[in-house]
This record gives sequence, C-alpha cells and structure tokens, in this order.
Amino acid sequence: MNLILFTPEEISRPLPRNDPRAAHVLAVLQRRPGESFDAGLINGPQGRGTVLAIGADAITLAFAWGSPPPPPEPVTLIIGLPRPQTARDILRDATTLGVAAIHFVVTEKGERNYAQSSLWTTHEWRRHLVTGAAQAFSTLVPEITHGHTLPQILAAPTAATRRLALDNYEASAPLNAVRLSPATQVVLALGPERGWSAEDRALLRTHAFELVHLGPRVLRCETAVVAALTLVKAARDRP
Repeated sequence: MNLILFTPEEISRPLPRNDPRAAHVLAVLQRRPGESFDAGLINGPQGRGTVLAIGADAITLAFAWGSPPPPPEPVTLIIGLPRPQTARDILRDATTLGVAAIHFVVTEKGERNYAQSSLWTTHEWRRHLVTGAAQAFSTLVPEITHGHTLPQILAAPTAATRRLALDNYEASAPLNAVRLSPATQVVLALGPERGWSAEDRALLRTHAFELVHLGPRVLRCETAVVAALTLVKAARDRP
C-alpha cells in the first residue's frame, strides 16, 4: 500500500488488528506509538496518520489532513461487461491510471450472467478501486455502475466533448492519431470480449462516437483498457 485509505466513518474508531491496513502499518511499515504514515480519505484529502496506541485487538490512530484532492481525470469508460476476473483487473488498473467513472454495460454480444457474479452482488468491486487508488498514491476512486444496457448509459446526459469507441472491424483511424486538449471531456467505449455488434456500432455512431483502433493485434479487454487510457493521456500532453 503506497497510501493507506480510510472512509470517514473509520477514522473515528480504532482499527482492528486483523484489518490488512493495521497489519501493513505494524508489520510492513513497522510503525510504533508516536510514529506516522501516509494516509488518505477516500475521495478526500491526503494527510498523515499517527499511531497513538497498539492494543491486543486494535490500534488507535489520529489523523491530520491536508488540502482537498484535485478533480478526477476527465475520462469516462464504457465497457461491455466482461468476465469477473477481467473486471477486477480493469477496476484496479483504470483507478490507478485515473478516470472519473466506469460504466460496465450489458451488450448484445456480452454474457449477461456476468452481472450476477459475487464481484457485483457482494460489493467486492469497491475493494479493487481502493487497491488501485492506493497504488497510485491517490484518494480518488471513480464512480461505478454495472448492469445497465448500452442504450441506457448512452441516453444519460454527459458533458463529454469527445466520444471514442474502440473497434477492431470498422474503425479506420488509430487512437494514437487523436488530438485532445487537457480540458477535453472524453468518453472512451470498449466492447465486451466478443466485440461490438452491428447494432452497437450503429448506436454508438448515433451518439457521435468515432470508431478508432489500437492497431492490427487483438488485445485482451484489460490490456486494451490500459493501452487506450495511456494513449488518451499522451494525447492530452501532446503539443
């Protein structure tokens, strides 16, 4: 854990010794009473946590917070609902790279049963967001939705000024040719593991999405997400 994250409710009570964060503070960071570590409030400020006392069942902490975090990256992901392990990787890595929101959508060629995975029904997905943010030394986690259909998500209002959809079949332009300003609000859509259907492509085009590609190689969904976000970030920095 590069940054140990807490919810607002957790900072006012002792942290149980069997919590992985307590184990990290005591065994990995080897902090003792009076010593501090990097901490953060989820979607809030970063600061320092200080160990006040170490009990048999819990450790008592105090916190000092700094400035509020910067706004999230102006990028929203729309992803055809993938198998649960792939979704876990995307939740973690997209949070590490920095996005404002991820919408996992049901598509025509996607597997609808994935929406019933314990990843979603037990709220396990939240843990992967926190892992990704801690890795990035950030407190920001994206907004998450799952189980809506592609038409439902596309019908929702958005401030995006650039809409891009990855497609292996009908895209004519590479994503690395796209130019973006730092302030551009981007929606980036990636199909499920079987790709977009013809109806999906038509719907995306109706909503002003440009079809772009990552080259001739067929990538795993989680790999495509990382590659695409990297290129979008690079496009913002390009003079």
